[in-house]
Amino acid sequence: MKKITIEVPNSLDFDAKDAAMLIAARLYEKGKLTLGEAAEIAGYSKYAFAEMLGSYGVSIFNYPASDMLNESKNA
Repeated sequence: MKKITIEVPNSLDFDAKDAAMLIAARLYEKGKLTLGEAAEIAGYSKYAFAEMLGSYGVSIFNYPASDMLNESKNA
């Protein structure tokens, strides 16, 4: 895995664990990572990561609305 280093202001109450979760959640939301990959990056089990997604505004159901519409038309 790659390591990325970022600097944040000291006044910001934000640590590496917060950053990993935020990045993993966003990459999962965009479909760049599977649930398992994102959980691993964030340092949580799949179950714990899935539970935390809601607090980051990310749905566990990572399925595009257009695909769901097409599926319903074909049913």
